[in-house]
Amino acid sequence: KGLKVAFRAGAVMGLVVVGLALIDITAWVYILKYFEFPLHTITVIMLSFGMGASTQALFARLGGGIYTKAADVGADLVGKVEAGIPEDDPRNPATIADNVGDNVGDVAGMGADLYESYAGSILATAALGMAAVTQIFGHNSEWAIRFVTAPMVLAGVGAFLSILGIYLVSTKESAGTKELMFALNKGVYGSSLLIAIVAYFVTKIMLPAEYSFGIFLASIIGLFAGILIGYFTERSTSDAYEPTRGIAKQGEYGPATVIIDGLAVGMKSTAAPVIIIGIAILTAFSVSKGFTIPELGLYGIGFGAVGMLATLGVTLAMDAFGPIADNAGGNAEMCHLSEEVRKRTDALDSVGNTTAATGKGFAIGSAALTAMALLAAYLEEVRTGLIHLGMKVMTIDFGNGLVRTVDIANASISDFMNYYSVNLMNPKFLIGIFMGSMVTFVFAAFTMKAVGRVAGDMVAEVRRQFREIPGIMDGKAEPEYAKCVKISTVGAQREMVAPALIGILTPIIIGLILGVAGVLGLMAGGLSTGFVMAIMMNNAGGAWDNAKKYIETGHHGGKGSDFHKAAVVGDTVGDPFKDTSGPSINILIKLMSMVSIVFAGLIVAYSPIIEGWYSGKAEVTVIEKKVDEEINEDAEKVTDEVIEEESTELDVTE
Repeated sequence: KGLKVAFRAGAVMGLVVVGLALIDITAWVYILKYFEFPLHTITVIMLSFGMGASTQALFARLGGGIYTKAADVGADLVGKVEAGIPEDDPRNPATIADNVGDNVGDVAGMGADLYESYAGSILATAALGMAAVTQIFGHNSEWAIRFVTAPMVLAGVGAFLSILGIYLVSTKESAGTKELMFALNKGVYGSSLLIAIVAYFVTKIMLPAEYSFGIFLASIIGLFAGILIGYFTERSTSDAYEPTRGIAKQGEYGPATVIIDGLAVGMKSTAAPVIIIGIAILTAFSVSKGFTIPELGLYGIGFGAVGMLATLGVTLAMDAFGPIADNAGGNAEMCHLSEEVRKRTDALDSVGNTTAATGKGFAIGSAALTAMALLAAYLEEVRTGLIHLGMKVMTIDFGNGLVRTVDIANASISDFMNYYSVNLMNPKFLIGIFMGSMVTFVFAAFTMKAVGRVAGDMVAEVRRQFREIPGIMDGKAEPEYAKCVKISTVGAQREMVAPALIGILTPIIIGLILGVAGVLGLMAGGLSTGFVMAIMMNNAGGAWDNAKKYIETGHHGGKGSDFHKAAVVGDTVGDPFKDTSGPSINILIKLMSMVSIVFAGLIVAYSPIIEGWYSGKAEVTVIEKKVDEEINEDAEKVTDEVIEEESTELDVTE
């Protein structure tokens, strides 16, 4: 009964997130269509929707993570380690802040995070669908609306099938950790199977026959990649498996070995998700005929991200299940309910830690596929920026006198890559990759320091109350809970400003200095480094937490033993890993991509001017055109004939 209540409460959030995302996206598409914007313009405009969602997701996830972990660390260090009182004991002044924090970070934060991934994957795929149609059928093809709306239809069908999956979750009263996990997984596997069947008919009805099966396979690849990432995350973090039990065993030698083993488990756990995502990207690109039509392959990758997130209604219910079970355990402790109640809530909480880690792995995997799609969608925004500057054609110089003039409206993604020299021999692209990798680590450092600073304030306040308020330890006086809540609230709001600014300002600064190539490098570096680092921090933190809970169930001496004290220190280190820095890096990846997309026009317009300053010369290219518009058979393409190109080099000082 406890499992069912917690899971269905989580399902409320899962279905609300999915429903709001679909309502928002479809409403804006209808509004823009009503004002007669062209479809290709609508897909580009809608990408800016993702920046608002990304920014709010970062605030909710990062602010919530700082809030909850500052309270958690403060409560554990003073309450458990120093005072020797149990977790969630009402005598601990930080207990209420800790329980509130579970909702702020793990419910609201996770919901905002996956809302952004869900919306971002649909919008990026829609933009790539428009790019694919342009290359295959031409700009104004009747297939355009089908390619653009297909990901929305699949997501909508997935929402309904998630409801069926929710009703599959149930278990016996005497269930252990493995049985509880199996009960929850039934919902995900059931929904996934139904979506796999329905996706075939969605793609067959909406897309051209020669491409529909490949896109269907891409969505299935994404769906099963998500399930596999969840499975391997569970193996790395659940106390039913050796990695977590090994960390608990290291408690014999003290906190240092617990921390070392936890870091090793986290690092090792990155292998499977990275390989899975790599295979998913390659196979989705291949089956979608990406090696023949790159835009179609990228559309397939985007469809893979949508497929992975199609079960979001039920997977988000699993994520929210954890903090609900955790809070139930806190309530049981504070109300002095029987040991049997606490034992059951602890069993649910342990499963909740694994589902939370699985959910975070799922969120990180979906972020990787979404960010990959956004890389390509960025070039669509660059196309729009060039057109708004009045450019009709671009001249690509391949060297050795080889020059090609391309109509911008119909240029392919590879044309833009060649035009901006996006390759490893271009120092701007290479510097962008380094900057993307560096930003990930600096961002993680800021978030870890933020938790440390606010936790320090919390520890000082809890110690003060123990020292100055007589009768707290005897249960005769009530602690000042509100002061601890205020420390977490004010501290979280203050400390999230600097990391948020890093995510928002870095793409703009890099773009203005290094141009389009630098931004693409930044996005690629941030994606590759951030993806791996987020998985490592997420899984290490989850394993430390469950190692502590494994000992608390009676293994290695149980609560109060030297093993337990060492595991508590490991768990305290893991708290900001799994609940603050790791999940926030996942959002950072997408936020930098979204900011790059929104500011693409600014970068296209002004980066050549700034580049002229540091290169020592400003190259001015004057293209005089005689517009001889030749309408082809399909009345789709316009060819601009370039009559004369004059290239004059001017010294900047002149």
